[in-house]
Amino acid sequence: MIAVIALVAVFAPVVAPADPNAVSILEQYQSPSSAHLLGTDVSGRDLLSRLIVGSRTALIGPLIVVLISTPIGVGAAILAAWRGGWLDTAISRTIDVTFAFPGLLLAIVAAAVFTPSLLVAALALSISYTAYTARVVRSEAIRQRSQPYVEALWVQGQSTRAICWQHLLPNLMPLILAQLTLSFAYATVDIATISFLGLGVQPPTADWGSMVAEGQVGILEGYPQESLYAGACLVTLILAVSVVGDYLTDRAERRR
Repeated sequence: MIAVIALVAVFAPVVAPADPNAVSILEQYQSPSSAHLLGTDVSGRDLLSRLIVGSRTALIGPLIVVLISTPIGVGAAILAAWRGGWLDTAISRTIDVTFAFPGLLLAIVAAAVFTPSLLVAALALSISYTAYTARVVRSEAIRQRSQPYVEALWVQGQSTRAICWQHLLPNLMPLILAQLTLSFAYATVDIATISFLGLGVQPPTADWGSMVAEGQVGILEGYPQESLYAGACLVTLILAVSVVGDYLTDRAERRR
């Protein structure tokens, strides 16, 4: 399912049967037909085309969040666990301060300061997700740091870099994979929520979160298709990522 959504996102301009932003007031709330396989919205835009194009922002936003937060969070966690002392205290206090500001609040503030966009929302969310990843990984890194194999590697003359990259990091991979997929799933929800509030992807660009918001008018008028389709796509993506995350975590654990 993730592969299908990714392929649809990559080839969206080719796969989309119509212009997702083409407005036609005379065709608003059309039922599914050969011309519009899933019908149209309040502005007469083709729903299938907008869902296809919206898959791009649904993947790009969370991907930006995890690509920024995971390396930084894991690096900070390993550094804090390995060095300890004042550095560990400084990193831990920074994480605590970051947790005082929820990701959605940071995204709203960023949208107020800068121009609301997908990139601004993703960068703001990355701050919170970095802190969460660092806290989770740091606890396990401290436990691994105290294991006998680390002392044995020191006795063998292994360098700090070799121990961290060749031994400590592989033992942390099951947890990192689990945290990465969990962050992607939560980031998908957060990005959709920000777009729902009008602070993420801006009209007329198609986005699943903004489509749920735009479909509220249709729900009141007896045409819930837009919100239902967009919501179903979000749920499908989140479930697929969660299942794959569980599989990768189990596989990495068995390999370890």
